[in-house]
Amino acid sequence: MTDKKPTVAEYIDLVAAVVNLPLQPEHQAGVVANFERIQAIAQLVTEFPLSEDIEAAPVFEP
Repeated sequence: MTDKKPTVAEYIDLVAAVVNLPLQPEHQAGVVANFERIQAIAQLVTEFPLSEDIEAAPVFEP
């Protein structure tokens, strides 16, 4: 077993197969581009530094 991380295109192929989602070859490039954008946005969120003393709000009030 290897610790090689799949590329975005490989990940999409794997997940599509797992959920039995047919993905047409002509849509592959657009799906990959969107997942790369999603990955960049998610990285900004997950890597944002938070102080250790921050607590979750018990109730969301908009």
